Amino acid sequence: MIGILDGALTTLLYILASFVLFIIGKVVYQLFHPKVKVGYELVEKDNLAFSFAHVGYFVGLLLAIGSAVMGESNGLIEDLINIAIYGALSILLLNLSIIINDKLILSKFDLKKEILEDQNAGSGIVEGANAIATGLIVLGAIHGEGFGTGGPIVTAVLYWLLGQGILFVTTIVYNLITPFDIHEHIEKNNIAVAVGYSGAIIAIANLIRFALMHDFESWYITLEDVAVDVGIGLVFLPVARLLADKILLPGRNLTDELVNQEKPNTGAALVEAFAYVGGSMLIVWAL
Repeated sequence: MIGILDGALTTLLYILASFVLFIIGKVVYQLFHPKVKVGYELVEKDNLAFSFAHVGYFVGLLLAIGSAVMGESNGLIEDLINIAIYGALSILLLNLSIIINDKLILSKFDLKKEILEDQNAGSGIVEGANAIATGLIVLGAIHGEGFGTGGPIVTAVLYWLLGQGILFVTTIVYNLITPFDIHEHIEKNNIAVAVGYSGAIIAIANLIRFALMHDFESWYITLEDVAVDVGIGLVFLPVARLLADKILLPGRNLTDELVNQEKPNTGAALVEAFAYVGGSMLIVWAL
């Protein structure tokens, strides 16, 4: 009975520590975006675009915090210290990633303007997906850190940089396999294109997470794991799009549904996104 109570108390403390980190993550978001009035956007303006982006941030934040909480226990005090250290690191990396991705992935227009001024829901979906993808990468980077060059924290940061680089490459590949300009249609508030694209980057981020979560042994082994897992994923992207087109949407052309009709078919885009994310899960389970 005493052991059960001790276990319950320990679990409660971990949950409390995670909750504190979540509040800190919310505060840090505001520090990184001092001009954004969160309450005003959500309640006064009823800004759906911002809601998509902000909820995506919270999902990414939850995943990032999970990286600090998961793993084997080393004793309550040491665990709480590790949660504090790696939780703070994960929050910092997540917010840095959102800024980097906004500048690199959708570089042809001002994403903040699209979300806050134009209330472009497609842009909000993409920013939310970027945060979720980043949360997955941070989860893999911190959970898979080890005593590489410079120690575990340096290894985690290098893992994160590697994941961010691969995510950027993914956006290039996705643009190549689609017969239309992603930037152009997202800027036009095409929610369907935004949903399909978001599914692709979350799917690849899940594969990056899986590759990085292996305990660090050497950089050669790490890069080999990442190359294999992500390489399979990048090859799978056009296959998944073909499957969505020919099998999941029989008798319909996916491109026509997304961009070549007056009202883009968001339902068809959800099918496309499912094909990407579902395929990435199958790959992870099979590897």
